[in-house]
Amino acid sequence: MLPMHVAEMDFEVAKPIQDRLSQMVANSDLGYQGPFPEIGPAFEKFALNRWGWKIEPGGIKLATDVGVAAVEILKAATTPGDKVLINSPVYASFFGWLKEAQCLTADAPLQLDGDTWKLDLAAIRGQFENGVKVYLLCSPQNPVGRIHSAQELTEVAMLAKEFDVLVISDEIHAPLSWGPFTPYLSLGKQAIETGVTITSSSKAWNTAGLKAGFLITQSEQVRKKLSSLPDAMQWRSSILGAHAMAAAYESGTPWLDETVNTLQENLEHLRHEVATRLPKAKMFQMEATYLAWIDLEAYRISDLANTILSEAKVSVNAGPDHSSQDDFQGFIRFNFASSKPRITEAVRRISELCEG
Repeated sequence: MLPMHVAEMDFEVAKPIQDRLSQMVANSDLGYQGPFPEIGPAFEKFALNRWGWKIEPGGIKLATDVGVAAVEILKAATTPGDKVLINSPVYASFFGWLKEAQCLTADAPLQLDGDTWKLDLAAIRGQFENGVKVYLLCSPQNPVGRIHSAQELTEVAMLAKEFDVLVISDEIHAPLSWGPFTPYLSLGKQAIETGVTITSSSKAWNTAGLKAGFLITQSEQVRKKLSSLPDAMQWRSSILGAHAMAAAYESGTPWLDETVNTLQENLEHLRHEVATRLPKAKMFQMEATYLAWIDLEAYRISDLANTILSEAKVSVNAGPDHSSQDDFQGFIRFNFASSKPRITEAVRRISELCEG
């Protein structure tokens, strides 16, 4: 079975991270996580160099990972039964996070404009008017690989300010962008007063098992909304994960740049293989991530992902998992952060099933 579903990469971990972890093990430095001031300056420098975003390092708070940060923020900012907005298709775990926080899901699905998925700002306004309390934004958007434009996000910030909506911007995939990424909190006063960013180095530097992430607030307005966040968030992160994050942001940019180039090459290889072997399939414009959103609707295969797994021996993510209404029945999410031969073999197996 070829595992093209889990969002991790078949690449070696960056040497600065390996060296930092090896040194900690050699020094028996594997105790509890304590105060960790290193992460603020490390991310501040990285964000400024990468995106021109000047942050306040004091606004960073560690968490076990991005999912835990999201759930704790939702619990702090909502009461059970409150509506939280998402944009389908979106990362499947969002729905689990909302359920854990006892929130209701509201949806403003992305619009397909040619081969580009975009935010539907009119639908977002409509949901805000209908009482949404929090907007859980995926930026860049997983699974479609879209970087939301600065103009789109500025309009979101204006709407959030108008309707007093908290925007949780999940930017974990942001370093894996080859288009111009705009951090939500870099967009000025309205964004700063409505937004909290959740992120980690774990996705971009392939260290998800080390369990560490953080949230960023840059205004007193948002901090008041999140005043009930548990102090224990800081201590529930991993000491190895925290040091891996610092090493990534301090010294991991050369590895990251090489990886982003490899991902772009792999995406073009995947596009060629799909066009050659699955001519009725559709792929879309991408600017970030290593997760391709592929439309196989034309092949009319029922229970698509499970059929691909059982008959083609390729594991992919099912399209309906990315919607609250079981939409996208003919879609799959496909991880191309692997070798070109493995990508070719996975597409070949799927094509034998679809083209028959």
